[in-house]
Amino acid sequence: MSKEFIIGLGMLVFAVIAGCAPAPQQVIQVINEPIIVEETPPSSPQSSIPLNPTDPNLTVDRFDVDVGRFDGGKMWTFDSPPSNWLAEAYEIEADSLWFQKARLGALRFGTQCSASFVSEQGLILTNHHCARESITKVSDTGENLLENGFVATLKSDERKIPDLYVEQLLEITDVTERVHRAGLMVRGDNERIRERRNRAEEIEETMTQSVQMRDSTLRVEVVQLYSGERFAAYTYKRFEDVRLVMAPEKQLGYFGGEQDNFTFPRYTLDMAFFRAYDASGNPAMTPNYYRWSRKGTQLGDVVFVVGNPGSTSRFGTVSQLIYERDHVLVQQVEALKKREALLRTYLGIDDPDADALDNMWFSLSNSLKALSGQLNGLQNDTLIARRSAGEFQVREDLFKSDSLTARYGSVFDELNDLQLSKRAEATRMRAFMFFGTSIGSRVLTRALYGYYYATIQRRGFVDKDALDKIRSDALALKDIPSDVDKAMMVIRFQEVQEALGAQDPTMRSILDGFTIDSLASKIITSTALTDSAGFAALLDRGFLSSDDPTVKVISALAPLYFTAQQQAESFSNREDLLVAELASLRFALYESNVPPDASFSLRLSDGTVEGYSYNGTRAPAFTTFYGLYDHYYAYRNLSESWDLPEKWQDPPDSFDLSTPLNLVSTNDITGGNSGSPLLNKNLEIVGLVFDGNIESLPNVYVFSDQVARAVSVDVRAILASLEKIYQANFLVDEIIKASER
Repeated sequence: MSKEFIIGLGMLVFAVIAGCAPAPQQVIQVINEPIIVEETPPSSPQSSIPLNPTDPNLTVDRFDVDVGRFDGGKMWTFDSPPSNWLAEAYEIEADSLWFQKARLGALRFGTQCSASFVSEQGLILTNHHCARESITKVSDTGENLLENGFVATLKSDERKIPDLYVEQLLEITDVTERVHRAGLMVRGDNERIRERRNRAEEIEETMTQSVQMRDSTLRVEVVQLYSGERFAAYTYKRFEDVRLVMAPEKQLGYFGGEQDNFTFPRYTLDMAFFRAYDASGNPAMTPNYYRWSRKGTQLGDVVFVVGNPGSTSRFGTVSQLIYERDHVLVQQVEALKKREALLRTYLGIDDPDADALDNMWFSLSNSLKALSGQLNGLQNDTLIARRSAGEFQVREDLFKSDSLTARYGSVFDELNDLQLSKRAEATRMRAFMFFGTSIGSRVLTRALYGYYYATIQRRGFVDKDALDKIRSDALALKDIPSDVDKAMMVIRFQEVQEALGAQDPTMRSILDGFTIDSLASKIITSTALTDSAGFAALLDRGFLSSDDPTVKVISALAPLYFTAQQQAESFSNREDLLVAELASLRFALYESNVPPDASFSLRLSDGTVEGYSYNGTRAPAFTTFYGLYDHYYAYRNLSESWDLPEKWQDPPDSFDLSTPLNLVSTNDITGGNSGSPLLNKNLEIVGLVFDGNIESLPNVYVFSDQVARAVSVDVRAILASLEKIYQANFLVDEIIKASER
């Protein structure tokens, strides 16, 4: 299911209801219009930094806060590769061929992770946790490959993953001017965004048609950089036949479980191998791949991460951070805590839908820990003060130029004012946190899809491809046990009631004399939406004209949800315009000396292998298999998270327990980098990135490498495990032979 698709329905549904709906389209925020400078003079920077907008007396002296050279991070784009910095920092003379080699070995793995080619026969390396859903999909009846692992000894045994693809970035073309020209004469935030979006889509479509004339596997994506200051057309080669080759047992791929997630020292084998195939069903010929360093890396070595970091927020205003801290993150963490606690009680139940439940919990708990770490970072006055100092530096540099002041002088104040408007709507928005996503009641999510699908049909929306996509996404929702669905539904109704009030007319209409618990029970026992087959039949018959009990409930909730989405969209459009202006200002002042925020586009990050101080002691740069077995014997009675499969409990004598297992480095990463290769200066693989430590989570707002670390699986551990534990010598031979070519 496409979560972004259902979350973004609001504007389209209202357009449908108004009778002027465009076709659903990918949202690409492409703004670069100058704002109109008000007659009121912009505020000048002050000597103290506010830490809380509700307490103006809580400040810190900005001269006590250092602004780091790389507060904005080191996620370099291949549009503007950091040749000078690599020479300055590491004496590495990286030419265009070096960067080309770094780029062509890397992959986007589906829609959430990274990966890399590691042989000329399409062999792919990524994380086990990125492969969980794929492993589940190819488990035959009676199998549980997620729990028990999988090794294909022959290529004919490799299992094709439905709907999985990987993408290799081949070409980059600057299209900034072409996008910026769109909508120059258009007024209004939504209209400007729509014109920029349409232009970006036109470029994508035209360029895709052109490149597919020479290769049907190519596609073009317009990528926004610097919040819309720059745009580039990325040409990808897509491999749509991807097959599972090897995956360890879940106990190894997720050793330590949720407790060890985002921590270090770690002892996990978070790896998986896939293979790309061509249209003829043969292993894809992939001459651009990373060789393997059997020696691995050592303390102090320079290392590089090449992958697709998802999202960071390092270049907005402090007022935006404070709004996110006080409203967005607090609400998200609270909502996720309720759902995580609920799902935890159902883990391991004997139910045919338990796999979907387990994967849902894994995704939810991972998000909860990540967002909690980000919230803790924003609640630390030091982070806010550091960002404030950086903002004041930009303001000071701005006011040195009359021309820049005339164009950009009011952008900070306008962004601050916008946060006040958002605060006024925050309570209503809270009612629908995560509504229509895959981490809630399947019944209510299906009902929302049904409402949307039926509404656009009634309004004469006849784009068959778009309707088919909506139906396909709706039916992709996997069933979960009815007891869990009911409990999730109760949580949702409680959240709506808390936000709107028990006497709200909509809430009273929904309950209609029932308690929340009894209403959820009635729906679960009588709806056709508890299973995908019943839902499909109801979609075809006409959801809104049916007597399903969800119709009344969703007909009351959906308009409120779409109204909230429309308001959120309006805020977002205005904010995007202003942030684009701020990015344009930063670019005018500093050009591309600091890379842009992450956007799930390919980046290169430099760093070194280093341990760090924590909890009154020091974390080493490397852990070994000795630590794995120490945790197994020390913790296995506390939680099954530290259990080991039988084949691991008594390893062969030839298995060297001193082999490095996990390592940490100072590279700048975030969500989306999972599965990225860790490379040495010769662009040989020395590790496989799978996590950041808990100290790295606030890096989404300000980059620091003092104690924040990227966590990787050491290549020496991967080779030793393949050879000694899994007897996957064919895989070891392929990797070694490819590395010797």
